[in-house]
Amino acid sequence: MKNTLIFLFTLKSCLVLAQTKQPVYQDKPFLQDYSIKYYTKDDGGMPQKVYLDRNSNIKIYSTAGLLVPHNGQFLYAGNLLPDKTYRTIQNKNIKAIGLYENQFVLLNEKVLFSNAWAGSLFAKHDLPDAKLFVGGYNFGFLLSDGKALQMIDKTKVLWKLDNFNDEIIDLKFQATTNLFWILGKKSISTFSSEKKQMNVIFNGNDFTAFDFSTDNKNLYVGTNDGYFLVDIATKKQIGIKQTKIPTTEITAIKSIDNKVWFGTKNGAFALRKDGKFDYYNGERWLVSNKIIHISEGPEKSVLILSDKGLSQICFKKMTLHDKAVFFEKQVRTRHIRNGFNASLDNMEKGNLSTGYLADSDNDGLWTSMYLGGEIFRYVVTNEADALQNCRESLDAMERLYSVNQIAGFPSRSFERSGFIKQLADPERWQHSPDKEWDWKSTTSSDEAIGHIFAYGAMAELIKNPDLKKRSIALIDTLMGHIIKNDFYLIDYDGKPTAWGRWNPSYVNAFPTNVGDRKLNSSNIIAMLQTAYYFTKKSIYKEKAFELMNKHGYYENLMRPMKQIGYAPDDADAHSKKMSDAWNHSDDEMYFVGYWGLYRYAFNDTLKAQYKKAIIDHWQSERPEKEGLWNIFTALTGTKDFDLNEAAWYLREHPLDLIDWTIMNSHRKDIEDIPINFRSQTIKNVLPPDERPIQRHNANMFNLDRINNNGTSEQSAGDIWLLPYWLGRYLGVISPPKK
Repeated sequence: MKNTLIFLFTLKSCLVLAQTKQPVYQDKPFLQDYSIKYYTKDDGGMPQKVYLDRNSNIKIYSTAGLLVPHNGQFLYAGNLLPDKTYRTIQNKNIKAIGLYENQFVLLNEKVLFSNAWAGSLFAKHDLPDAKLFVGGYNFGFLLSDGKALQMIDKTKVLWKLDNFNDEIIDLKFQATTNLFWILGKKSISTFSSEKKQMNVIFNGNDFTAFDFSTDNKNLYVGTNDGYFLVDIATKKQIGIKQTKIPTTEITAIKSIDNKVWFGTKNGAFALRKDGKFDYYNGERWLVSNKIIHISEGPEKSVLILSDKGLSQICFKKMTLHDKAVFFEKQVRTRHIRNGFNASLDNMEKGNLSTGYLADSDNDGLWTSMYLGGEIFRYVVTNEADALQNCRESLDAMERLYSVNQIAGFPSRSFERSGFIKQLADPERWQHSPDKEWDWKSTTSSDEAIGHIFAYGAMAELIKNPDLKKRSIALIDTLMGHIIKNDFYLIDYDGKPTAWGRWNPSYVNAFPTNVGDRKLNSSNIIAMLQTAYYFTKKSIYKEKAFELMNKHGYYENLMRPMKQIGYAPDDADAHSKKMSDAWNHSDDEMYFVGYWGLYRYAFNDTLKAQYKKAIIDHWQSERPEKEGLWNIFTALTGTKDFDLNEAAWYLREHPLDLIDWTIMNSHRKDIEDIPINFRSQTIKNVLPPDERPIQRHNANMFNLDRINNNGTSEQSAGDIWLLPYWLGRYLGVISPPKK
């Protein structure tokens, strides 16, 4: 084979690799959204309206009376409690609340009144069932009970209409035109308080909500099947009704700053200036999806009232570094189990104080990825706690080898003895020689490649003699076991584990288009290169070249991704099972392995070839806009690695990593595509804050999560901190710019 010549000698003196200047994301502050939630109690009635006054007080009118938010903060939900601020209005039988000059105004069956203006607003009316009102100039108010209209001021009734020709559902006042606007289910009308004149300006059907655009030139009108715009000057509809929106049953509309917010029967969404939508669905954002009212909240937040309470969507200026600091705390306070990077499971509907730190099949892998991030963080910042985090994670990883009785074999996990039946996959747990501990068997290739990545990064980058020595020893220990056992991980029963297999008889048994043949070849060469780079033991280099030259592993790992797909019809059952769809865990193993494949390549000729393989793989992953894959690709020095998409992933990732129920498959603004091998469901991937929380080994085109609402919280250690700190280490993400 002509390619074998490249493995016989190093061409460092002959090959000059082209150097390209990579782009750098400037880490400037952006607006990070998050939610504070307040749930109604059983006696809280049905919420109707919510408003913020000029004193930063929030009040909610419900069918049970006035409510106020209590004790809510991000990740810790509060409640809506009865408003007892004014004892003297407890018997006023409040039927509505609103704002006038940013002060609270209240309505009952006899009067419109307020505690502002020294209580001087006490305007009588004679609409006993009045439920809607809005203020105009000079304390003039238009009221309605849904059938009649009445104009009052502080002293008297100024005008009335007993029978409106439509069912009135909302009232607005537009200062620029000095007109009251009246929304009926079938019509839009205006009323001039100066001329005492009403005009029907637009007729239609099924109207549900309306509000003015921020420039007061257009009117947004909601229906049960989308929304449309009316030009205020011409009184004519602009364009067609908009139905390619997240969900079409509009219940509320409110223009706030540079966005138009829509409440619906299935969540809320905001129309941005660029014409795209931000969709808020599920309890990551909302106490419930049935939206009733939207208004402006404190400090540029948005108040979204639904049938079960209040959600405050907040916006905070942050840099990516600020976000990293937040996530570092999240990991350390809630996600460290025996030194492992773990999930918080079995929570009661998002209550962080009710969960426990769970064991996982991939404790070694998730911890390797968190450890990698902390290694890069320490190299970038020289922060002492980052180094201590590295030590503690390495302690856990190191003990995976000593807690069992098998030389060189890494356990999946370990836990104190006596709890096997309560742990995940109890049949995989074994007793340790140390009677106080049990360990988890059946370790897979996922763990092995994760271990080698983290140990290699630590041995190379952490200038601490002890940590460097221990890391290299662990590399040698694991790879020594694999070499000794003919490229298998041999478990407690003397048999290879199900997935710890790199032997040619296993790898090359797969047809060439089955991904495991390429993946296992790529991983084992990366692992052997890493072992040789740090130990200089010739056996690792010899075995690597033997696999590449004699057994075709070089050809396997260089095979273009476009050739990977379903196993042929005549393939064996195992091959068909392993290629029934694209496996995103494979992507994780590839890219984590690329650290050792590219960085510790035996020679520059191989390095140049590996770069081609990595970029070829990255090209196929681009639709997912996966932050970690993009930044790992930057490892090669390539100028093109979708930096903007990587930064988008980091910015758009939610601060709330709880596994809430998330629904997107009903959305009308996404474009479905035919079923395919890569399991891409829609044309364009959704932002991370609109889709389920998931690790890098999941399909970024997953649209829904419908089970276990709020029962677990994922760690940011592997999900977010690794791509961020890797980007900082590679220099493609700048330090924070204040």
